[in-house]
Amino acid sequence: MGALLVIIALVGAWELYADFGPVESFLLPPPHQVGQALVDDRSLLWSNFTVTAQEVALGMLLATVAGIALAVLIHLSPTVRRAVYPLLIGSQSIPLPIYAPLLVAWLGYDIAPKLAIVALICFFPIVVTVRDGLAAVDPELLKLMRTLDASRWRTLRVVEAPSALPALFSGLRIAVTVAMIGAVFAELSGSSDGLGHLIQQSIPQFETARAYAAVAVLSVFAVALVAVLTVAERRLLPWAHASRGAAS
Repeated sequence: MGALLVIIALVGAWELYADFGPVESFLLPPPHQVGQALVDDRSLLWSNFTVTAQEVALGMLLATVAGIALAVLIHLSPTVRRAVYPLLIGSQSIPLPIYAPLLVAWLGYDIAPKLAIVALICFFPIVVTVRDGLAAVDPELLKLMRTLDASRWRTLRVVEAPSALPALFSGLRIAVTVAMIGAVFAELSGSSDGLGHLIQQSIPQFETARAYAAVAVLSVFAVALVAVLTVAERRLLPWAHASRGAAS
């Protein structure tokens, strides 16, 4: 209820400012025009949304598989950690506008560069959170596994991997939000469809309400994905939520 009241207040303030403020409506359309665009352009928004949603889903899948693999490798090998981890951190300082056009030039204008950009932007939070989750295992559990003469692989599978699952879901929630940015920017760099392409086309045509409607669709999609991940975590990892509740 609190979030709903905040949204109503913000939308109301936006409506008043757009109607009576100094900014023209073609620059800042009022919410009722954005809502009208959601209705009038629903088929156009939907067709472009399905393209962007596919890019986000497949890009996140690639980032998750590669991120988990690298996190495990970094966790198991101090040599790999010392060699790769600084490079991984340094790679995040490279602005997206630098490498996005290069990927489009290398991979073409189909879905491949979009997946690469989304995967690259989602990769880092997944690697970092999973690696931290693997390293945060109770030392007493590790001591117990050594007492039982368990192999390194068995310790990873039985103790460390389950302990890292809550961290994985945290990383996925972070990745979802940045995945939208990556997908839109990939479409802005070169695309013939998708919500990013629709935004890029709408603004020069003074269809600003349509552009804002596309942004609203992206925001709702991100919130929905985070909600799905939260529900999945509660269903799959009830023990993690029980321990958090006890801690709070």
